[in-house]
Amino acid sequence: MTQTPPPIRVRAEIDLAALRANVRSLRARAPRAALMAVVKSDGYGHGALPCARAALEAGATWIGTATPQEALALRAAGIQGRIMCWLWTPGDPWREGVEADLDMSVSALWALTEVTAAARAAGRPARIQLKADTGLGRNGCQPADWPELVAAALAAEAEGVVKVTGLWSHFACADEPGHPSIAHQLTAFREMVAYAEKEGVDPEVRHLANSPAALTLPEAHFDLVRTGVAMYGVSPSPELGTSEELGLRPVMTLAASVALVKRVPAGHGVSYGHHYITEDETTLALIPVGYGDGIPRHASGRGPVLVGGRRYSAAGRIAMDQFIVDLGGQKIDEGAEALLFGPGTRGEPTAEDWAQAADTIAYEIVTRIGKRVPRVYLDG
Repeated sequence: MTQTPPPIRVRAEIDLAALRANVRSLRARAPRAALMAVVKSDGYGHGALPCARAALEAGATWIGTATPQEALALRAAGIQGRIMCWLWTPGDPWREGVEADLDMSVSALWALTEVTAAARAAGRPARIQLKADTGLGRNGCQPADWPELVAAALAAEAEGVVKVTGLWSHFACADEPGHPSIAHQLTAFREMVAYAEKEGVDPEVRHLANSPAALTLPEAHFDLVRTGVAMYGVSPSPELGTSEELGLRPVMTLAASVALVKRVPAGHGVSYGHHYITEDETTLALIPVGYGDGIPRHASGRGPVLVGGRRYSAAGRIAMDQFIVDLGGQKIDEGAEALLFGPGTRGEPTAEDWAQAADTIAYEIVTRIGKRVPRVYLDG
């Protein structure tokens, strides 16, 4: 059901119809692979539960999270089917994961030891996926240690305490077309999968592709693609093209209500440190949102916003709860809408514009929008 955006200080409008369209577009890019909708970090700031539901409605068959707590919360909220989570630490709720039928990633022997103990305690086998470090250097098992992990997993499977449902890895530079590590990782993944299968592993899915690989590397699609930021309509990298060029529509629009409009004289300091001084008599507008809401302070003086049909940049420092724009001679009333970012269809900035202003990536812009910003779910 569509909610009418309320006249509040700030809101993040989440267009679920756009999200479903993005999922369908991504499925068309990888027609022979299943699609995992990644909803980690509260759905990249968009809301994990409503986004997971919308993605499943659009044809996703897997849900992915980072932490077991994220996955267990989705299961408790009624999300059925396959949920995979991959960021485990010693002492995490492995037994709860087994009992919730999660697919749990295993990168090392310590994790296999904990998940098998949990499976014995639960009295049912655990679904696990073995992660290979093919060159990213984060989580995952190094090639030198792969034979030992595969052998231990097969022994546990023979005992009946685990089922190896997948073999997987993650790209380091899929968002940089032509980067030499891409071919290296593809080769390493194929070799590590081939070894595991030769030894007797019979996985349901083999997967390597993240959002940029799903969009540009069909040779990396295998059985499953994991789509994260692209599902939310954000381009994984400017080098791959804009959201529009990739056939994606940004799902989040961040809007605020102008809190105050006032005239000030020339030479007036604006915000902390007076890094901005008015050159002439001018009109200032107060935008009641700041780094306490997730707006990056690094974008001070550069962060763009659309007010009254015109684009402005944050004048001076972005504070915890507010920032200023210098309207010059434009007349705006309190309560007017200020669009910080959105799809760009009304001339408003995009998350990528804010990323450039803050010297970061668009992933961070949408994900960092804080809890005190209400999410308003729209459907078309």
